[in-house]
Amino acid sequence: MTHPTHIRRDHTGDRPLLLDLFCCAGGAGRGYERAGFAVTGVDIRPRPNYPFAFIHGDALTVLADLIDCGEIRRYSVVHASPPCQKRCALTVGTNKSRGWGGEHVDLVAPTRELLDASGLPYVIEQPDGKADVRKDITLCGEMFGLGVLRHRNFELGGWSTTQPKHLKHRGRVRGWRHGEYHDGPYVAAYGKGGGKATVAEMQQAMGIDWTDVHEELTEAIPPAYSEWLGRAFLSRSMSRAVAA
Repeated sequence: MTHPTHIRRDHTGDRPLLLDLFCCAGGAGRGYERAGFAVTGVDIRPRPNYPFAFIHGDALTVLADLIDCGEIRRYSVVHASPPCQKRCALTVGTNKSRGWGGEHVDLVAPTRELLDASGLPYVIEQPDGKADVRKDITLCGEMFGLGVLRHRNFELGGWSTTQPKHLKHRGRVRGWRHGEYHDGPYVAAYGKGGGKATVAEMQQAMGIDWTDVHEELTEAIPPAYSEWLGRAFLSRSMSRAVAA
């Protein structure tokens, strides 16, 4: 499939348009905004803390409708963070131990199918583990001096960039492991108890100050990740435009 390289812009602010699917409270969206995009988020749940334009609805239905009516061509790129509970490394073992298997729907494959049909460049984000995405780019909080490790994999559709060096971790993630407490420079930004991060610690560690909802913070990616990706995409697009 041929993906366009033309940058479509928000004529009110002269920014390229980005569609942020499964946006939650906007960790990814904030980073892309900092990189220079005008962002519109889509989520099946109301997200009053989302800091940009927002569409309340099923992300795949909204994407399919945008493709069908041709409105998808307003956008330059799409980011998608489909729910990962079925195959995420953090939940696979727990689900199996509690007899939960099979209850979660894998949305990665249908998301990719629609994104390919859109003809646009895209990013699919998933936590490190067993989610079925290509690991074109892997980012870690240590790359950005953050207080979380929070490894995330990104599949890039229709474009590419160079994997940055994965820096050596400065220590452990704070918390209890197998009955032993460990201190360290990073906090665990998921779950509760066991030495895991408080809401304030998660906000500080990830650079998120516009939501204090625990569930939204535990699902968020640090904005530094998507800012890096957004700048890489824009740099590549501008380089190709100059070369043309």
